[in-house]
Amino acid sequence: MLHALKLPVLALVLVCIASGPLSPVSAEPLGPGARPVGADWSRSPVFALNGMAATAQPLASQVALDVLQAGGSAVDAAIAANATLGLMEPTGNGIGGDLFAIVWDPATEQLYGYNGSGRSPLTRDIDALKARIADMKASGQLPADYEGIPSHGSLAVTVPGTVDGWFALHGRWGKLPMSQVLAPAVTYAREGFPVSPVIADGFAANLKRFRDVAPMIEEFANAEATYFPGGEAPVAGEVFRNPDLADTLETIGKEGRNSFYKGSIAKRMASYFHEIGADLSAADFASHKGEWVQPRGVEYHGATLWELPPNGQGFAALMMLNILKQTDLRQYERGSPELFHLMVESKRLAFEVMAQTFADPAHAELPIDWMLSEDLARRQFARIKKDAVLTPEAVAEPLEGEGDTTYLTVADKNGMMVSLIQSNYRGMGSGLVPRGLGFMLQDRGELFSLDPNHPNSYAPAKRPFHTIIPAFATRDGKPWMSFGLMGGSMQPQGHVQVLVNMVDFGMNVQEAGDAARFLHSGGPSPDGGDASSYGVLYVEPGVPEKTVESLRALGHNVEVNDRGVMFGGYQAVQRNPETGVYSGATEMRKDGTVVGW
Repeated sequence: MLHALKLPVLALVLVCIASGPLSPVSAEPLGPGARPVGADWSRSPVFALNGMAATAQPLASQVALDVLQAGGSAVDAAIAANATLGLMEPTGNGIGGDLFAIVWDPATEQLYGYNGSGRSPLTRDIDALKARIADMKASGQLPADYEGIPSHGSLAVTVPGTVDGWFALHGRWGKLPMSQVLAPAVTYAREGFPVSPVIADGFAANLKRFRDVAPMIEEFANAEATYFPGGEAPVAGEVFRNPDLADTLETIGKEGRNSFYKGSIAKRMASYFHEIGADLSAADFASHKGEWVQPRGVEYHGATLWELPPNGQGFAALMMLNILKQTDLRQYERGSPELFHLMVESKRLAFEVMAQTFADPAHAELPIDWMLSEDLARRQFARIKKDAVLTPEAVAEPLEGEGDTTYLTVADKNGMMVSLIQSNYRGMGSGLVPRGLGFMLQDRGELFSLDPNHPNSYAPAKRPFHTIIPAFATRDGKPWMSFGLMGGSMQPQGHVQVLVNMVDFGMNVQEAGDAARFLHSGGPSPDGGDASSYGVLYVEPGVPEKTVESLRALGHNVEVNDRGVMFGGYQAVQRNPETGVYSGATEMRKDGTVVGW
């Protein structure tokens, strides 16, 4: 009888398991588990002695490590990882975009900066640009009330500077042939790789965006065939191939830089632009050249943050730090409203200066020393109110929505450290893919101003204001950390938050990136904007509820946002100056990983 009674009960249990719970269960979301060391909401940094790479895609990190182990320099490995990311993360970067880098050279014990941004067409002036925009509005390609340069299509395309940047860096510090450096990306492009989850989400978001702005884009069939075959975005785990990009990278590896700017690839790009009635020509590609620039630093409580000068926005981070060091943030709790208020207001004041001044230095006189002066910092700090936000007298629209960039950092056994950032700007870029080349052209030209009196106003052969910025930090003149974040105006805000987390609050390199962030979106910007609104202060769910309420009471327009991608994509490699041991961190908000040996 006992056995007879058990069988029906067991059958009932099996039915319940197969069909799910008998009734809905409501519960709070499962929180973080317990860790034996460090914060419950973070993971351990990675430690290694001989070399390290941190990127937004695990396979790209492994490619960098393989290159290091094959005898390549940190520069070789960074280029290899960047080429691989252009294939695997085309939602944020690719050879149709621009590149910036900071390199610590242990041989000279100096930092070197490279500005690899491209320029507008030689033959199109601002009047011709405005006329084209007016024609697009008249034909229905743009809404009648559209402001600024179209976000997609040929009017936003500037000459891609990435490949030139690769060869400039490689010419100075490369050890392996470029063909060998690019070989892993070529192989993955031909044989395929499985798409990772966050990048799959980016593919879907970009396809939706392209469909929303389709009238702006002169030709989209090539992009669809390359990235969205059958009109569908690749999903997580799907094997993706790009044989056209494999051929392009192989040509660059064999024929060198000039293949992209004067040779076969340049000719195909120029022919494509001619076919769609766009302005970029062979002369634009042939005339391109990047620029070596001097990084500038600001000391903060024993550490010095280094950024590249404009046309990028790196100096906004330096100005933020200068303002914040007028007081001691360590008197506050890290999650306190007082600390958030000070940091957000310093961002708004730094961006106010950026909006008035940042532009291509070849076309404008930039008051560099004044921007970084203690006098300006003291005067800006004195404007901050403890009991209210500053009146939004000149607040603009956001520079960029989500993190549409890739940042990577690599270090080698000799102590060379590379901080490199690369982007197509908004989403995947313009929507334009030259036939048979396998990459999309950037839409960075959207960030020019159409105000002829602004330093960042559109002009022929001019570099637009740039959002992408690599960062580097030193202590006592020694390399301490190569790091960066992805994502528009988030970048300088993120640089400062990470540094404050480490220097003032003792977080390790991984905790400093995992900790909940803020993004103030809105405020002055070099591409113009609305002067009537405060904007929005986005915070992640980890910010205490009491802090959110207090910030609202001060006048901040706070929104809690759990979509981590808008808060950037952090990667970092830190070096212990006494032992030479590297510690690395990667962004939990992305698919990335950090590897070492």
